[in-house]
Amino acid sequence: MFIDEKENGITFKVFVQPRSSRNMIVGSHGDALKVKLTAPPVGGAANRMCITFFSKILGVPKSYLEIQAGHAGRTKILRVLLDEGCSDRRRIRELLKKISVQ
Repeated sequence: MFIDEKENGITFKVFVQPRSSRNMIVGSHGDALKVKLTAPPVGGAANRMCITFFSKILGVPKSYLEIQAGHAGRTKILRVLLDEGCSDRRRIRELLKKISVQ
């Protein structure tokens, strides 16, 4: 899975399958984490659901997450905004690695 760590945060790739029966991580899709979301891909609903879903999974506020690229497509680049000295940084990096292996 694509995970990139920089001074201002951790970036990772997600492949979104909208209009699913429930929100869940289902594995990988190439170098992206494959996620099923209940929201439709209309009016940014799937993007908002993606942020909300990963906020809960990673245990960070929604304001810490942003879609860096892929607003109109299924493949998205998400960034968790964390300062370099943030205590959550290591926990989130390890959690992303663990999720990508499942």
